[in-house]
Amino acid sequence: MGERPQLAVSAVIFHNGQVLLVRRAREPGRGLYSVPGGRVEHGETLHEAVAREVREETALSIGIAGFAGWREVLPDPAAGRAGHYLVISFAAQWRGGTVNLNAELDEFRWIFPDTLPILARTGEIATTQGLPDIVDAARRLINPR
Repeated sequence: MGERPQLAVSAVIFHNGQVLLVRRAREPGRGLYSVPGGRVEHGETLHEAVAREVREETALSIGIAGFAGWREVLPDPAAGRAGHYLVISFAAQWRGGTVNLNAELDEFRWIFPDTLPILARTGEIATTQGLPDIVDAARRLINPR
């Protein structure tokens, strides 16, 4: 991983009013629900990277609606995190395909965004840090109230 921060992207994907959550099958974050994403490759734009990561992880095609926010993930050996990441998150719309997870993920759920804080708070699902906030920011871009 090296000593430098890594740039990563993620997509909060909406379809029929619901958002796609995926569960990580590997460390870091094994067993935690998040949204599809991963590292940006050299020479790749952020939009290219997020579309590629979504395609690789879920087999879906998306349309990017806009910037939903960012978060910084710092190394935390106690939590099994060795890397330092800056994750740029986008709100996106499902454009086509059926979810077909790659080996990095082991489960998916389509849920209504308003239920995520409840599911996380009650412990029904464990999520990556800040996920409810990013999903809410993305929802406001997709469906401003």
